[in-house]
Amino acid sequence: MDRLTLEEGAYLVRLARRAIEIYLDGKVPKTPENVPERLKRKSGVFVTLTTYPERELRGCIGYPLPLYELAEATIMAAVASASQDPRFPPLSPEELEKVLVEVSVLTPPEEIKYSDPKELPKLITVGVDGLIIEAGGVSGLLLPQVPVEYKWSPEEYLMHLCIKAGLPSTYWLTGRAKIYRFTAQIFEEESPKGKIVEKNLSACQS
Repeated sequence: MDRLTLEEGAYLVRLARRAIEIYLDGKVPKTPENVPERLKRKSGVFVTLTTYPERELRGCIGYPLPLYELAEATIMAAVASASQDPRFPPLSPEELEKVLVEVSVLTPPEEIKYSDPKELPKLITVGVDGLIIEAGGVSGLLLPQVPVEYKWSPEEYLMHLCIKAGLPSTYWLTGRAKIYRFTAQIFEEESPKGKIVEKNLSACQS
């Protein structure tokens, strides 16, 4: 999928916030009829909620595979992030006024081919690659902004990916895991209901 414009990304962020508002009002959010054409393409997407101004995680759920139209998937992920993330209690209407909404639009995952698992850190670019691990019937996913925020090395990134899947942190060294990478365009509010910008991960690393 071609890169989205800031205008399209801002539309998705506003759509996500509005979906949560409607859901918290006891109604079912629906996809608007006037969705821009490019946002009707199928795409993976995650919606992340963080507290403001602390910027602590408050919910993050999404769809790594392009199973749904982007606008529809954004609405579904937004509601799920606010109400179904098992790590947090459901969001209240009062809290919604104090959280930032972030939307990550994903490229389709591609498997990283490797012969020796020790090569894996060299095949991963922190600040570009999001990762998925699949092994033994379990899976885990980390968005590309996560290792940047925590200042992880590629090795630490792989260890936390394993932990996210409920695996030992060194499981990636066994060679028994399938690891996929994807990239993301990330759009976020600077303040609740405020200006929306595209997040530049390389700038976050400097």
